[in-house]
Amino acid sequence: MNTGVGVLGLVFLDAQEYERWMKSAYKTLESARRDRENGFYNWACFKSHQASEKALKALLWGIGRPRPGHALVHLLLQLEKELGVETPVSVKQACATLDKYYIPTRYPDAWVEGSPEDYFTEADADDALEKALVIVKWVEGVWRELSRRGE
Repeated sequence: MNTGVGVLGLVFLDAQEYERWMKSAYKTLESARRDRENGFYNWACFKSHQASEKALKALLWGIGRPRPGHALVHLLLQLEKELGVETPVSVKQACATLDKYYIPTRYPDAWVEGSPEDYFTEADADDALEKALVIVKWVEGVWRELSRRGE
């Protein structure tokens, strides 16, 4: 555990919990890439959301402020509040886009006809993966900065 009393009002940084969540985020991102390569575009989109959710939650767990929920936009708002950071527009936009993939990528009743597999394209999957990477890289940068300040 990396202690950092006084860092942005945090009592400690829990590096072990952060790493645990980030490991899962990266494995989920890799699974999304494989789904994209195999033509499962809806699943690549959903897993891009999941990888992003795990990364944002890694940061929340790492600062000792875990939060339930799946909405990336709201997890990001919580991080902004807890850390007092200004999030880049690219990260905010990525969260808003990926949040739209949480339900309709998985459930046929989200669509008037057909199933999710009918509605998502290779371009959607590529965009989702790109946006997930933006979020994950931002999380890593914030964590590095917090860790540096806590030393």
